[in-house]
Amino acid sequence: MSIAQVEHILVVPTAEFRNLGYFQGFSPDAPRYLEHLLQPELISFRPRPEMEEDPSFKQLIPYVIFEYVDADGLPWVFQYVRGKGQGESRLHSKRSVGVGGHISSEDAAEHLSGNPYEEGMRRELDEEVEIECEHEIECVGLINDDQNAVGQVHLGVVHRCRVTQPAVRPRESEIIEACFMPVAQLMQELDRCETWSSICLQALYG
Repeated sequence: MSIAQVEHILVVPTAEFRNLGYFQGFSPDAPRYLEHLLQPELISFRPRPEMEEDPSFKQLIPYVIFEYVDADGLPWVFQYVRGKGQGESRLHSKRSVGVGGHISSEDAAEHLSGNPYEEGMRRELDEEVEIECEHEIECVGLINDDQNAVGQVHLGVVHRCRVTQPAVRPRESEIIEACFMPVAQLMQELDRCETWSSICLQALYG
């Protein structure tokens, strides 16, 4: 792969994150962290292969959870299994409730909204799923998990997307076994979920 073909992704210094207040797991205090971390002088776009092995930087990853509340008031969440061709190989075959991915330098080049993070999140959603109903997205927290190699180089930005119907469809062939599932059932099967999904489900619904 030539230098020109290497994806450059948005990262922030891990030290800046820690200075704001270290936590392990979930924090609902996303606005305070993001207001500081997304300052232009702190974000940079660096080669993805290097960043996957460098815990001195955190890759900011939008993680969007689709929630539908049924007629009985019970929450259902969109879930799927990651195929072998999707993204992070260390997460393959795990159940996930989050849709999203890396923010790339191309998102900064587009800057239609003036915000590369927002631009990247919208692009990731458009690429991965089709939302076939009215919906509303809000940022509800951050995930930090330094207990494994994947988590040490990522910082998840959790968004809850409330949908009026269970009408979210995968666009990518590597998003398999996708459907809405009752949260109560997911909570009983947390051992099948990737770590971030387990953290989110317990924080938001536990």
